Amino acid sequence: MKRQIAILGSTGSIGTQALDVIEANPDLYEVYALTANNSVEKLVEQARRFNPAVVVIANETNFHRVREALADLPINVYAGTDALCQVVTAGPIDIVLAAMVGFAGLKPTIEAIKAGKTIALANKETLVVAGELITSLANRNKVPILPVDSEHSAIFQCLQGELGNEIEKIILTASGGPFRKLSRSLLATVTKEQALKHPNWDMGAKITIDSASMMNKGFEVIEAKWLFGVTYDKIDVVVHPQSVIHSMVQYRDGVVKAQLGAPDMHMPIQYALSYPYRLASDFPRVDFTGMGALTFEKADKDLFRNLALAYRALEVGGSMPCVLNAANEVCVAAFLNDSVGFLQMSDIIEKTMDIVPFEKSPSLDDYIRIDAESRKVASSLL
Repeated sequence: MKRQIAILGSTGSIGTQALDVIEANPDLYEVYALTANNSVEKLVEQARRFNPAVVVIANETNFHRVREALADLPINVYAGTDALCQVVTAGPIDIVLAAMVGFAGLKPTIEAIKAGKTIALANKETLVVAGELITSLANRNKVPILPVDSEHSAIFQCLQGELGNEIEKIILTASGGPFRKLSRSLLATVTKEQALKHPNWDMGAKITIDSASMMNKGFEVIEAKWLFGVTYDKIDVVVHPQSVIHSMVQYRDGVVKAQLGAPDMHMPIQYALSYPYRLASDFPRVDFTGMGALTFEKADKDLFRNLALAYRALEVGGSMPCVLNAANEVCVAAFLNDSVGFLQMSDIIEKTMDIVPFEKSPSLDDYIRIDAESRKVASSLL
């Protein structure tokens, strides 16, 4: 039986590469649902190519354009966030690939978990904002959460065959982004055009800016806590500019296991969809003889303060990671709109974390309210 896949965020970087994986394995996978926020043309092109049962455009103002463009095909077209939450519960779906960007991915992922769907998780913010709620819900519903991020996929793979062996340390590798060698004075003047030129990875605009500021790595630290059940003091970040070692696990006997691969997201996506099996692929291989030296550097939390702020949010827990994420989304949007400086983003995020009232054990409704309040505070600080 082919596994039926729903892709939340099919027009983004992860979504399009997931469709490459599905297309390369037509005997194993079939697209059941495709969703996007605003990318009408790309969504229509994907729908005509893969002929899913369902298409959802989250921005309701684009509904008629999508429906008319697909009128000659037997595809059900829906619009709005409620439709996203309903579609992921459809009976035929086996796996929901959560690749939407930002807080918007939280509610559909929750509904998919409640419906018992396997989650291939590429949306960092889901666990950053509500890690305790998501993991407890997944445990109650016996739903596996399979990591898609290259770093967390690497850790997941390093844990295979190590049942019962105590983790001494998780070591997340970071490329360092385009600005790792810059001074504070130069960082204060960088532009969005410079920040969007990642040296190794081809990603969407939001995650590329997060990578440049190292907030992306901070989010991954928070994710690792919930995915792998370790405390914040057992998660380290090491800058590895070549992006060949995707992450490592150190065990109590001192042995370190590392997962290596080309900087290409097709492989972790494929592993999440095929787990526990490995499939043959034509995706890029590592050329060990031609790569040169692999180097490592200490992550500079003083210069890249977003990483320090993420550790602070994880240590405090409760609503603090939700505030961190909301303020960061506001700041990244402002930076992409030339409304705030690169270093100012950290100032605004920190002030927002200090201003928004802390809650120790938020519910889903609390997270929604705290997210909205945090965005309002961060926007007022711009």
